[in-house]
Amino acid sequence: MKKPIVIGLGEILWDLLPEGKMLGGAPANFVWHARQLGAAGVVVSAVGKDDAGREILDLVDKKGLGNAISVNGYPTGTVKVELIDGIPSYQIVENVAWDFIQVSSETKQIISQASAICFGSLAQRSKVSADSISDILSLAPQSCLKIFDINLRQDFYSQAIIDRSLNIANVLKINDEELTVLQDLLGIAGNDETACRTLLNDYNLQLVTLTKGEGGSMLLSRKEQSFQPTPNVRVKDTIGAGDSFTAAIVMGLLNGDSLKATHQKAVGISAFVCTQAGAMPVLPEDLLY
Repeated sequence: MKKPIVIGLGEILWDLLPEGKMLGGAPANFVWHARQLGAAGVVVSAVGKDDAGREILDLVDKKGLGNAISVNGYPTGTVKVELIDGIPSYQIVENVAWDFIQVSSETKQIISQASAICFGSLAQRSKVSADSISDILSLAPQSCLKIFDINLRQDFYSQAIIDRSLNIANVLKINDEELTVLQDLLGIAGNDETACRTLLNDYNLQLVTLTKGEGGSMLLSRKEQSFQPTPNVRVKDTIGAGDSFTAAIVMGLLNGDSLKATHQKAVGISAFVCTQAGAMPVLPEDLLY
């Protein structure tokens, strides 16, 4: 059976952690986990013509991630990550390679076969990448899942970026802090469930997924709703946990699993990732499809 092509679109970078650097960026994290769960995963991004960029290209190949990463004259992206009680805070360098993503003919060919594309707000902070992301999403098949994993970082977002992205997407992944920001930006009243239902209806989405840290998570579609508590685990760090959650949701949807089963799988996987260092641990066999 042919594997579904699942694409992570946006930033790729080095996370500069206290213990050293790790490959990062939500799209790469997402693709890593989708690949473990049975997808042919492809990263669409950009790196610089520097040692840091060459290292990323080598590592992407070693990890078996499909590579649609362009190379340009800007420095490869880096993010300084500080962990406070396992929760990361980020200092994200501007005017780096992934701010200038280009769409090649090879990338267009891959996009035309995509089953799912995950994108966020961060890589749309520059006009060049924002335009490329819009172009790429417009080339996707009608049946393609377009997941807006909003990932608000620092002040690298605007109402215009969010509104445009929600109008393109058919799935929204958001956390409770981001939902509060969206409610303020878009003038959405009500509790979490009411706000998510408003987003589902106003933007004609298929699914809204809300994660609330220790407060559990909710999946809301037009016909169903699922709530799952967050397992009590010993947290190493939460880097990449949300991306693994998104990957598991996407693969469950592509596999045609029930909303509840998909949700349970996503919760188990993201909880495991929280017990590991960094965003890209190898998942144990019992968490795979």
